[in-house]
Amino acid sequence: MVDTSRIKEHMPVVGSDGGHVGTVDHLDGQRIKLTASDPDAGGHHHFIHIDSIASIEGGQVRLNRTTAQAKDEWATA
Repeated sequence: MVDTSRIKEHMPVVGSDGGHVGTVDHLDGQRIKLTASDPDAGGHHHFIHIDSIASIEGGQVRLNRTTAQAKDEWATA
């Protein structure tokens, strides 16, 4: 499991293919809440479960699924 304490506000979240998924707002239990102001968010907060995280490196959260898969799976607030 990834050390979620390393996840910081405003970190970019990217898919396994390197595509932009969103921007971290904050951790909300077992999920990352993404900012609603991110251009890809459509004005809504979205959530990604921490099980989707492959690594935290280079100042970004990298997921274990592609950008399209992550966006298909995200939950809205």
